[in-house]
Amino acid sequence: MGSDVELTDAQIASWISHYMWPFFRIMGFFMIVPVLGARVTPARVRVMLAFVWTTALYPILPSMPLIEVTGLGSLVIIAHQILIGLVLGFVVLMILQVVVLAGQIISMQMGLGFASMVDPANGVNVAVLSQWYQVLVTLVFLAINGHLVVLEVLADSFDVLPVAPLSFNQGSFFALAEFGAWVFRASLMLALPAIAALLLVNLTFGVMTRAAPQLNVFSLGFPVSMLAGLVIVWASYWAAYPMVQNLVGVHVDFMRNLMAW
Repeated sequence: MGSDVELTDAQIASWISHYMWPFFRIMGFFMIVPVLGARVTPARVRVMLAFVWTTALYPILPSMPLIEVTGLGSLVIIAHQILIGLVLGFVVLMILQVVVLAGQIISMQMGLGFASMVDPANGVNVAVLSQWYQVLVTLVFLAINGHLVVLEVLADSFDVLPVAPLSFNQGSFFALAEFGAWVFRASLMLALPAIAALLLVNLTFGVMTRAAPQLNVFSLGFPVSMLAGLVIVWASYWAAYPMVQNLVGVHVDFMRNLMAW
């Protein structure tokens, strides 16, 4: 003889809240994070991955606020959780954008600024060298388990930033803006060795032109600058692994500090 199990509205609302609010934060993260957030990854796949990751985290998530799912307050919570996920994913995305911008700067210096192709991940034109750097850094990022590190930070965010309205304060947005400035500085620092070497090549051609005016510097300068740039890029491959490790460490630390503000 079985006994009937009665579920109250409060219990059902508690179960839905415990699953729905984290799902929107994780979905916002997966919509912009590198590799998974690329345009080549269908939106349906990203939603399914968010569903799977939310299910995996469900047993260890902290208690969620009991807010009526059909009320206006739930829309505020949903928008806020999506915003948190997008911000965290944006910080991870900047790992690739640092090297993309550095590749763009180097391409302009070595005369390959005109050689561009459509980036399938973002749907915009980028320099071929930037695309090459992006593929290299993505492979190294996956090789050092960077994706597992950022997923761990995402899971920890529910303890540091619990589901509640207006968890972000004004200092977080100022810190995010300052971090954008750091991305430009880091890109310039990565491209600085190549810029200095190519500057020496151009200075050498300038001296040669003054010493031998009949020398056609335009016919020689372009291929030599391109060859020198390719040699510099080849010589810098050994630094890709520690560079990506450093970038991942800086971005993960910033994500943790951003959540602690």
